[in-house]
Amino acid sequence: MINIEHKILPIVITSGSSGTDKNMCGRLPRASMTLVEGESDFGKSVLTQQLVWGSLHTCFPVIVFTTVNTVKSFKRQSNSLSPDVTDFLLLGRPKVFHIGASRLKPSPSRVFDVILNKLKDRPGALVIVDSLTTFIKHSSIDDTMAYFENSKILCNLGLTIVNVVNSYAFDQADLARVRSICDAHRSLCIVIAGDQLLKVLEVAKVRGAEFSTGNIISFDVEPMLQ
Repeated sequence: MINIEHKILPIVITSGSSGTDKNMCGRLPRASMTLVEGESDFGKSVLTQQLVWGSLHTCFPVIVFTTVNTVKSFKRQSNSLSPDVTDFLLLGRPKVFHIGASRLKPSPSRVFDVILNKLKDRPGALVIVDSLTTFIKHSSIDDTMAYFENSKILCNLGLTIVNVVNSYAFDQADLARVRSICDAHRSLCIVIAGDQLLKVLEVAKVRGAEFSTGNIISFDVEPMLQ
């Protein structure tokens, strides 16, 4: 059994901006597991980076696993959306781990184990995994479900985990199974409105949060705006 030390932490994860919290459909309850699903460039990373930003400013510990960013590129990407995070990174916040398959050359199940093992004995942190798509595509549904089930155990012990995936990583039956184990599910897509393309966020499932399911919000990204 994994033991996690409990500390006094905020009861919710916030973006650090009440307007963003409202527009992005609310804050995340601590000790929950969220699935953020959508296609490439639909705003998944924007959503998670706002949560990282808010957590840093409320002294909430943050751990980021990324398949594309190094610490340097994570800093560059984060600074394109929010005020400078250099000081936080110099202090080792957030902890950023690169899990690109080209470096580690592990099997997908090994990647799942690496992520879960790095979270042992961590205080109740916000954990962002962006994204699991490549590993889910090349793993069995049994290995994938084992990862989500073990993630849920960690959430029950105090971690707050946000798993990011592209929609095509699952077939519909497997996606339904994964959604069922998560406390919250946010789905992003792009719709055509007249001559504009709008990013749309749907809160498809929420447990213990401030918003009911079925909330649909359109949003856009304005760099350097808080």
